[in-house]
Amino acid sequence: MRTGIATVCLSGTLKEKMQACAIAGFDGIEIFEQDLVTSPHSPEEVRTMAADLGLGLDLYQPFRDFDGVTPDLLKANLRRAEAKFKLMSRLGMDTILVCSNVATATIDDDELRASQLAELAELAGDHGVKVAYEALAWGKYVNDYEHAYRSVEMVDHPNLGTCLDSFHILSRDWDTAPIEQINAEKIFFVQVADAPKLSMDVLSWSRHYRVFPGEGQFELAKFMGHVVRAGYTGPVSLEVFNDVFRQSDVERTAVDAMRSLIWLEEQSAKWLASTSSETAAGNGSASRRRYPMELATLPKVNEPAGFNFAEVKADDTAQLEKLLGQLGFEFEGRHRTKDVQLWTMGQARVIINEQAASHSEPAIAALGFDVDSPVIASARAQQLKAPVVARKVQADEEVFQGISAPDSTEIFLCQGSPDGTAAWTHEFGEGLEHVSSAQNAVIDHVNLAQPWQHFDEAVLFYTSALALEPQPFAEVPSPSGLVRSQVMETTDGAVRLVLNLAPAQQAQSARKTYQEHIAFAVGDLVATARSARDRGLEFLQIPANYYEDLDARFDLEPGFLATLKELNLLYDRDANGEFLHFYTATVGSVFFEMVERRGNYDGYGAPNAPVRHAVQYDSLHRA
Repeated sequence: MRTGIATVCLSGTLKEKMQACAIAGFDGIEIFEQDLVTSPHSPEEVRTMAADLGLGLDLYQPFRDFDGVTPDLLKANLRRAEAKFKLMSRLGMDTILVCSNVATATIDDDELRASQLAELAELAGDHGVKVAYEALAWGKYVNDYEHAYRSVEMVDHPNLGTCLDSFHILSRDWDTAPIEQINAEKIFFVQVADAPKLSMDVLSWSRHYRVFPGEGQFELAKFMGHVVRAGYTGPVSLEVFNDVFRQSDVERTAVDAMRSLIWLEEQSAKWLASTSSETAAGNGSASRRRYPMELATLPKVNEPAGFNFAEVKADDTAQLEKLLGQLGFEFEGRHRTKDVQLWTMGQARVIINEQAASHSEPAIAALGFDVDSPVIASARAQQLKAPVVARKVQADEEVFQGISAPDSTEIFLCQGSPDGTAAWTHEFGEGLEHVSSAQNAVIDHVNLAQPWQHFDEAVLFYTSALALEPQPFAEVPSPSGLVRSQVMETTDGAVRLVLNLAPAQQAQSARKTYQEHIAFAVGDLVATARSARDRGLEFLQIPANYYEDLDARFDLEPGFLATLKELNLLYDRDANGEFLHFYTATVGSVFFEMVERRGNYDGYGAPNAPVRHAVQYDSLHRA
């Protein structure tokens, strides 16, 4: 699949955008007109730069408001078009995007529209240019891709075809199956963009909320599957308008964009294989059809089986050690060659890392996940442009396959074991003498704060590299503003990752100031809380008003309610079960949560989140 991206997707100058696209590995680019107009480089210099960078110049865009106009305006539009065709010749480009008219169309007549497009196609042919006519979702008279294609068919000119844009099609819920009936020779260009499902006018939605494939909720694999079945072989190019992307680091955004196309290519191949298998089964045939566009796939991996460990890095670890001990974790000793400690409770493992942590307050630094094959999982992640993280090891030590997440959290892919143990723990020794804990704890979930400019990137990273499924996002009120929360999890809930976008005033340094936490699941939270209290644990203090409201909502047994209040426990219930949890005070930017899931409760106590935010806010400001 030939990959492309529109320069409008990225921040920076045209030269910076082109360099970033080349570094990310794109085959070609669309030049957005404004980027060229504002560039100090001549068209000839841009052409040379592209050649030197190995980038094709695939599309010049946009040419607006051409069709459905009066004769006088048509004359002016043709003059304007000829100037662009001459410019494209200097750039060495042969395809231009013409959008359906939004502002100046006054005549809704398909015959007239076809005749005007025919004049444009004839003029384009004189200059060796192909015109890709696109139906904008908010076009005045043409807003449907099938309508646009009918106009192309009526003209029947070799220099006139259509452009299929996933946003304009999927935002209007148009059926994508008819794409397969379009003559592939008349599909001159394909643009893709994802988006969250929002209830707002399509133009504003398009201009501000498009995201890269895998970061929204559109069925892009299905869209691309129909495009491939139509026989299209040209570029698949990203056209994303997004306020955040246009303010973010250009090279990082370009890499994220490339990752999204690699992911989309794989998902499209899967969609084609699954639908072909269903068709073949229905026909009693096992044959699979091949298409002109070859779609590459990645090494296949299963979703993680669970958390292997969580790592907290700090310069002064005394408070962390005290907190873990009060919770009931057992100190298993220091690593024999590294300045790190291991603490465990059942199968929940926490590493305290003091290496290269000078002047740093405690913060979550790394997560380990149990996977079937760490080497294959790492190879997949690297093909998805994930940066490699290496750790020095001795000859007889476990070698972890590591990659870096968008927020710089280190992700380690570990060899899982059927009994939940980890082979590398033998590298630690001389811990405290202790009686084995009765609690068979596991890491239930981890909550990570995401910098504002990398939130969508993180969703795609964990989806594509770790096979976690994004759940519908929620917005949680806090005293500092709304906190956007995105849950990523495996189908069995063995791995639950919660990505939080901090409020705006904290977003510039979210990893340093916004709190993150690790949650541990136990079988008896009340017993755990009592033991922790006896060891001197400082609980997050929950206001009495919360328990009055809790009683009103759930009509709890008085003795149970009293226990919750006594131990500062929070409670939630749904049709499937119950959820009990408590929080510790914050150390640096880290706090811990202990939870108990009863029945088939699958949430996170979301109704209690505003209480936690408010109490933490009050505690932070009092401190």
